[in-house]
Amino acid sequence: MTATSPAPPRQLAALNPIQQLKAGHLPRRLVQLYVGLVLYGASMGLMIQGNLGLDPWDVLHSGIIKHVPLSFGTVVIVMSFVVLLAWIPLRQWPGLGTISNAVVIGLATDLTLATVDRPDALWLKIVFMLAGVVVNALAGALYIGAQFGPGPRDGLMTGLVRRTGLSVRLVRTSIEIAVVAIGFLLGGVVGVGTAVYALTIGPLLHLLLPLFTVQLRTPPTDAPRPAPRGS
Repeated sequence: MTATSPAPPRQLAALNPIQQLKAGHLPRRLVQLYVGLVLYGASMGLMIQGNLGLDPWDVLHSGIIKHVPLSFGTVVIVMSFVVLLAWIPLRQWPGLGTISNAVVIGLATDLTLATVDRPDALWLKIVFMLAGVVVNALAGALYIGAQFGPGPRDGLMTGLVRRTGLSVRLVRTSIEIAVVAIGFLLGGVVGVGTAVYALTIGPLLHLLLPLFTVQLRTPPTDAPRPAPRGS
């Protein structure tokens, strides 16, 4: 009996928007994309209602809503398109997943906030916060693994890495420190949930992403690239 070699690990392919649509498994990938985006918005809503701290970009969003007459989800959508403007000098092309990310997550967040009440008990707040982090990682693995392009914020990070030659860690850390600082100055919600998210989202996504990365029929024309994290 001959031994079989292990299957090669699934990689995120570097494809342009047209190639993404022609890469096969379209029904499954579309379902996975939109389930992931809806769950991502729901996870943000859970962390907001837990009120123990938000992820870095949501610290900024929560600060902004204190100064404008807009819902949280609307601010998420508006900021997504503001970030997309920064893609222009970086010569980035948005995919279907990028545009869908910019819209669907904000709508799902507002729906969650409208249907899930904020708990009073501390233990329930902790449950909301932890559930938000775990669901966020699962959601990120689903929509990133569908391979329809990065979200606006991840695309900003990868575009800056490509244009500047700096490391992913340095660029990502710099962006997140900046948005947390601005959000905090605007009155955004910073707390233990912010630290828990920062420390756990990477390992969780690293664990879950290989399980949900769709193996595309069309082989990538470029070398595989590292997986980005979340919206």
